[in-house]
Amino acid sequence: MSEIAERLRALRAEIDAELRRAGRAPGSVVLVGVAKKQPAPLVAAAIEAGLRDVGENYLQEAREKFGLLPPVRKHFIGHLQTNKAKAVAQLFDVVQSVDRAEAAVALGKAAAALGKELAVLLQLNISPAERFGCPPAEAERLAEAVRAQPALRLDGVMAIGPLSADSAEISRSFALAAKTFASVGGSTLSIGMSGDWREAVRAGSTMVRLGTALFGSRTLP
Repeated sequence: MSEIAERLRALRAEIDAELRRAGRAPGSVVLVGVAKKQPAPLVAAAIEAGLRDVGENYLQEAREKFGLLPPVRKHFIGHLQTNKAKAVAQLFDVVQSVDRAEAAVALGKAAAALGKELAVLLQLNISPAERFGCPPAEAERLAEAVRAQPALRLDGVMAIGPLSADSAEISRSFALAAKTFASVGGSTLSIGMSGDWREAVRAGSTMVRLGTALFGSRTLP
């Protein structure tokens, strides 16, 4: 398990180096470890090594895994189905995937019933390969729907970059996400995953979501 601690340390050092090259302050990007299909002991070792944020895509997997982990800030990063809003609001601290008004309403009602203020991000669609997400042109309207829910706190936006090896294409997509983030407001621009986090940092990301770069290849069925 010392390998995961070293990998976390190395990733943070690489992110800080990229921040310096971009003229940004080291330590200004939050690393979310994406635990999808990763064994709980490996995730727990990363938390023990200093990981403070963990993301999960699937509710059932999160339910089974979180009870085995030390305390950590829990991010829901999968598609939000309205019929699962109550369970998501109960289990997670941050929901990064609010992409339509009905999801915001369902999540807001669930959080209110729990007496909980829930941090949320708007999920933008900036990639032709992505099925989910709000078109950037409609983001401000969606932001109004989120802000109309007293139990929700809009913290910013999340987006998934295009499935491309073209760095310039990735950078253009992330620039659109950053521009939309500036119009929506908040403190969190969650862009960048294992294959494109460098372009994301250069575009102004304040949060990267790293799975295989941190934990290695997914091992659970």
